[in-house]
Amino acid sequence: MTAQYRVTVAKGDERVEGPDGADVVFTIGVKDLPAAAADPSVAFMRGVLKASGHTGALLDALKHGDAAAALTRLSAG
Repeated sequence: MTAQYRVTVAKGDERVEGPDGADVVFTIGVKDLPAAAADPSVAFMRGVLKASGHTGALLDALKHGDAAAALTRLSAG
């Protein structure tokens, strides 16, 4: 399953990692990114990290650390 991560920096300005047409798409604002990169599961439960798409892909990305790794890479860029 594939995932795409989108970080909204400003209106019309997004950092994107992952393929178009991914099974699940994660979206977060740049100001919330450091906390979400540290623990994406908590950010998701608090509603800071939004997700749409396949629930299985969402849970896999959170469980296996893929979401944390991708959000860490996006916070550096």
